[in-house]
Amino acid sequence: MKALVKGFLFILSCSLSFALYFHQGETEEKCIIEDIPGDTLVTGRYKMQSWDFATHDFFPSAPGLGLVVNIKGPGEQILLHKLYGPESHFTFHSHSPGEHYICLSSNSTKLAVFAGEKLRINLDIQVGEHNNEASLDGAKDTMNDVQKIIHRLIGQMQYINKQQDYQREREEKFRQVSEWTNNSILWWAMIQTTILLTMGAWQMKHMKNLFIAKKLV
Repeated sequence: MKALVKGFLFILSCSLSFALYFHQGETEEKCIIEDIPGDTLVTGRYKMQSWDFATHDFFPSAPGLGLVVNIKGPGEQILLHKLYGPESHFTFHSHSPGEHYICLSSNSTKLAVFAGEKLRINLDIQVGEHNNEASLDGAKDTMNDVQKIIHRLIGQMQYINKQQDYQREREEKFRQVSEWTNNSILWWAMIQTTILLTMGAWQMKHMKNLFIAKKLV
């Protein structure tokens, strides 16, 4: 039973997180767009490394190297703008559902990054982590492993319910837009048909009057 619960938790956690790495120049800012429901806690963990494309190897980072994390929510509101060290984590809370921009850039334009060398950033994003993690860590001496797993499962299920509600809202908006588009196309087709019939009747009447005037009929 315990192994089954742990396995389910592992699969569930994998579906709510993603990890990646990318190379970045010293003056570049790279952004990740993530569609996040409202009222959701997001945690990002990263590690900066200097990467040599010629030797395909890492080398020591420049002293004072840091990462500027700039996070914007829907409507361009700033949720987080802070300088961190070369290896750290950041958290933010989404206030409204929609696309969130997670932008990362180095803190200096005078780093020891020469030709053929760039920064490599390993990034791990966890969506849906909840504040009960801290309470679980504080109470780990009095709670057994199964209780901790149950608490984590409850938190993850709450996030899944929230994600489902958000997807239903998006589907409803998409349905409304589709219905409005279909109605607009129908009315536009009716207007075009009316215009064509009116122009055809006018042309026929004009041709008839012309033939009568020329005494062709």
